[in-house]
Amino acid sequence: MTESRITSLFVAGAGLMGSGIAQTAAQKGFQVQLYDAVPEAAERAIGQIRERLERAEELGKAAPGMAASCLLRLHPAETSIPEAGTQVVVEAITEQLDLKLQFWTEMGRSCGPEVLFASNTSSIPITRLAAASGRPERFIGMHFYSPVPVMELVELVPGLLTSADTFSIIEELGRELGKRPVRSADAPGFIGNRILIPFLNEAMRALQEGVGSAEDIDQVARLGFRHPMGPLELADFIGLDVVLGICRVMHEGLHDSRYAPLPILERMVEAGRLGRKSGRGFHDYSR
Repeated sequence: MTESRITSLFVAGAGLMGSGIAQTAAQKGFQVQLYDAVPEAAERAIGQIRERLERAEELGKAAPGMAASCLLRLHPAETSIPEAGTQVVVEAITEQLDLKLQFWTEMGRSCGPEVLFASNTSSIPITRLAAASGRPERFIGMHFYSPVPVMELVELVPGLLTSADTFSIIEELGRELGKRPVRSADAPGFIGNRILIPFLNEAMRALQEGVGSAEDIDQVARLGFRHPMGPLELADFIGLDVVLGICRVMHEGLHDSRYAPLPILERMVEAGRLGRKSGRGFHDYSR
């Protein structure tokens, strides 16, 4: 394994993150299988990737023929069991511990011993997921940032038993995907969410306490901090249900009130206002 370049990936989860990882890998020349537990979700995601890439060609942002060549390397997986020859399984399913543990237990039973495992979890301990896989030395966290085809960062998070060989291979994979790998300890939220969640929480607290409107709070970050989007807009983009899940995992793991989900976030999720994907969050995207 250490002598051969990674050329084939199995990406589980055809949502925003999984489809972004699959698109990025296919564009960089990797053979990619895209799987989702929801029937037809992978086919639908590949259709959306086709539309994005063809649009990029029309706008002159991509070379002619790039979409077609990329899609030749990207295929929907018929089952949750990776095809023979798969070298790395990248998991980007729903951020729920029980679902991830179940998935990795299945992968550990289904995949050959040479296959490496990487989870895109943004907050769940890697060591815990690695144990479920039955091969903790060949397991690592590979936390991409959204939108994956655009964002350069990938956090690499070794678990307690992750081997140096595994880290080295996945670090090189990250570079070949066009990313800049940053190493993080296996602590709740890793580096990115350790910094981000208190920022999002304070923006929500300011809104909850009437310090400013959602638009005014975001304008301060955009105009005053030069952020490309405000914290409430960013939370909407991530998905408020995802943010809520991250807050709960980090609060449980760190026992720090800075990471506790606020009532306003819990109410938004209960009401089905999940952000961009539902058409309404802290802002209205229905128009």
